[in-house]
Amino acid sequence: MAEPVTRGPQATGPDPQGADAPGPQAPGPDAQAFDEVVAFTSDLIRIDTTNRGGGDCRERPAAEYVAERLAAAGIEPVLLERTPGRTNVVARIPGTDPSADALLVHGHLDVVPAEPADWSVHPFSGEVRDGEVWGRGAVDMKNMDAMVLAVVRDWARRGVRPRRDIVLAYTADEEDSAADGAGFLADRHAELFEGCTEGISESGAYTVHADPHLAVYPIGAGERGTAWLRLTARGRAGHGSKVNRENAVSRLAAAVARIGDHSWPVRLTPTVRAALTELAALHGIEPPDLDDPAVDVDLLAGKLGAASALVEATLRNSANPTMLDAGYKVNVIPGTACAHVDGRMLPGAEAEFAATLDELTGPDVDWEFVHREIPLQAPVDGPTYAKLRAALERFDPDAHVVPFCISGGTDAKQFARLGITGYGFTPLKLPYGFDYQALFHGVDERVPVDALHFGVRVLDHYLQSA
Repeated sequence: MAEPVTRGPQATGPDPQGADAPGPQAPGPDAQAFDEVVAFTSDLIRIDTTNRGGGDCRERPAAEYVAERLAAAGIEPVLLERTPGRTNVVARIPGTDPSADALLVHGHLDVVPAEPADWSVHPFSGEVRDGEVWGRGAVDMKNMDAMVLAVVRDWARRGVRPRRDIVLAYTADEEDSAADGAGFLADRHAELFEGCTEGISESGAYTVHADPHLAVYPIGAGERGTAWLRLTARGRAGHGSKVNRENAVSRLAAAVARIGDHSWPVRLTPTVRAALTELAALHGIEPPDLDDPAVDVDLLAGKLGAASALVEATLRNSANPTMLDAGYKVNVIPGTACAHVDGRMLPGAEAEFAATLDELTGPDVDWEFVHREIPLQAPVDGPTYAKLRAALERFDPDAHVVPFCISGGTDAKQFARLGITGYGFTPLKLPYGFDYQALFHGVDERVPVDALHFGVRVLDHYLQSA
């Protein structure tokens, strides 16, 4: 069992007057906060927390780095592990209003693999070059980890306290199953998140330049569910030179081809509807009647320029074959053959997904979930979304904030088990031509220093007034 969360010192500071009228705030972050966010991003990148899957990762050095800097600011961290070396950090900062619900701010410490030969700089160098911090995790998501750490340390120096309790969670294993990270925390240490009703984390609030004069900031207000599948075909083993109408490899290949070729129907969730409507208006397109079967949603999305990337992947379910495993010798027909498929399910479309897989695999191929997580949807017409929007607009008056559904998944899925509504909110103001989305899991991942400074300002304001 973990020790109870130790609350930090009862710092003095402004006492906001209610959720809708937060009142005056302390002056903004100091110069040290801006220096620290760059240093923390760079340092965390240098700590190689590559998650290769199957338990092959060690987040503990990064967790200890974070914990040491929280403790130095008077914020008491708790370190938790399900598996040795797979370390999570949780801490709580007390708010001024004991009756207010708490807010969860979470980020993962692990990163996906990177091949140094493919990069312009070593992916774990954390090099600062041409006003950008380079390395694996600069985008996903050691930038956010660093911004939050810089903000709360700045608060400690300035004696700032938020209105609500802020629970910080730095997690392991997000880039695989989250079994050693947010899943473990939600299942085994729910008491640490007592009172949390909303959470913010990765995949939202960064600039998407729909054109040179249109800066869109998408806030994550939904996620497709995860459906990682194993397909197994069975047949009659035999000699490779003989006719075999029960060839497991042939049966599997046919099923995989059907899945890869399948055209999934459009299924519009409330979040995607709102995104399409608002993006169409920003592009001068007459608001479409999305209930009209004659409306070509794909054509509409294609008219949204670079912003089309915010909706194209979430108009429907998807299933992409990714791995094949069959046979052990070229002249032997194996009795079984396996494949893996990365499936994603929209909120409300899970039953359709399963029925479609039954049809596509056919009678000779079985399928099963090897990892499954629920889809999510968050309100876009309530006070939380409104405050997130206002925080961005405060620091970028030209911002056009829209909701969107994240095509993949985040730790918000695990924390949803505790009744916490999640939003994707990692605020970054990016220059025109900077393709942030392409850098997720990509080569030459990097983040502008100015964008980190912007994020510190926005998070400081939002977290004080949330």
